[in-house]
Amino acid sequence: MTAEVESVEAVGVAPAADPGFLQRYGASIEYVLIPCAALLGALAVFGGFVALYGKNPLDLYFYMYYGAFGTWFSWQNTLTRAAPLILTALCTALPAQLGMVIIGGEGALLIGALSATSAALALQGAAPIVVQIAMVIAGVIGGGLWITLSGGLRQYRGVNETISSLLLVYIALAILNHLVEGPLRDPASLNKPSTREIGAANMIGTIPGTDVHWGLVFGLVAAVAAYVLIYHTTFGFAARVAGGNVRAAKIVGLNVGRLILTVCFLAGACAGLAGMIEVAAVQGRTNANLAAGYGFTGILVAFLARQNPLAIIPVAILLGGISASGGLLQRRLGLPDASVLVLQGIIFVFVLASDALYGRIGLFKGKS
Repeated sequence: MTAEVESVEAVGVAPAADPGFLQRYGASIEYVLIPCAALLGALAVFGGFVALYGKNPLDLYFYMYYGAFGTWFSWQNTLTRAAPLILTALCTALPAQLGMVIIGGEGALLIGALSATSAALALQGAAPIVVQIAMVIAGVIGGGLWITLSGGLRQYRGVNETISSLLLVYIALAILNHLVEGPLRDPASLNKPSTREIGAANMIGTIPGTDVHWGLVFGLVAAVAAYVLIYHTTFGFAARVAGGNVRAAKIVGLNVGRLILTVCFLAGACAGLAGMIEVAAVQGRTNANLAAGYGFTGILVAFLARQNPLAIIPVAILLGGISASGGLLQRRLGLPDASVLVLQGIIFVFVLASDALYGRIGLFKGKS
């Protein structure tokens, strides 16, 4: 009898039949399956709308895949679009660790772009490496201070950070339009107001062997650094404690105000860096094209990734691919180029609706 028991123990129990496995890993499984189910549901609904438009949903899915990942050119286009999405998603994900909902990444991106452009124009004639470093510093500081303003309003004046960060986007857009059409306008830009070019020598090049600029590397490094900061440092632990229970954090002596301002600065710095990259790697100057919606799409990326900095990377690539496929959908199916924005909106609704499912699926609770 003892030998039989030992043989059974040696064989072990399959994870699917082990209640303890679901108790230990059920939450992690939920974090993967529920967002994936929300994404698939959104694609199905969008396919239904396309069918009503008289198009075959299967053709839609094929061209979306082909336009995003079907060729090396598509991959490069996708990765180029994913770079700013990673950084703007971090602008939402980092404050979320403190229980804050910051949706002003678009504004920080614009301010970062303006700051970086101003630094480049002020240093015309300096060595390219000096100009590039100055642009990075200016973009990071500009974007960081912009989101810190929302954190300060929340901490010291009790203003809701979601509302203030959103309203600051429109203020940033107004500042950009004023400067581009006024003090910083290039007299040669007749049809479309813009600043003077920062100079080809000051542009950030592409990764060798690809057409993808170095902004992708900036985004990957920032995401990994954010993950380490939040989950493997005492600062990150303190931020998560404050996000879980502010009163308890104050009782144990944590400076919650300092945590809020610091995290908001880091979040804005990421979005400001995205703006700097758009100027130094794509546009070469500041103009209205910078308001391309990367900051708003970054919100969706952060929510779909459950505010996890590492999960942001694949989600940003996925959303970047959806955005990159818009042109192909327009050419092959006759759909408006903005149809991908409709899909993003549907995904956002499904992601928000699926939030109520976490912790309520009996299959993943296991048995005590």
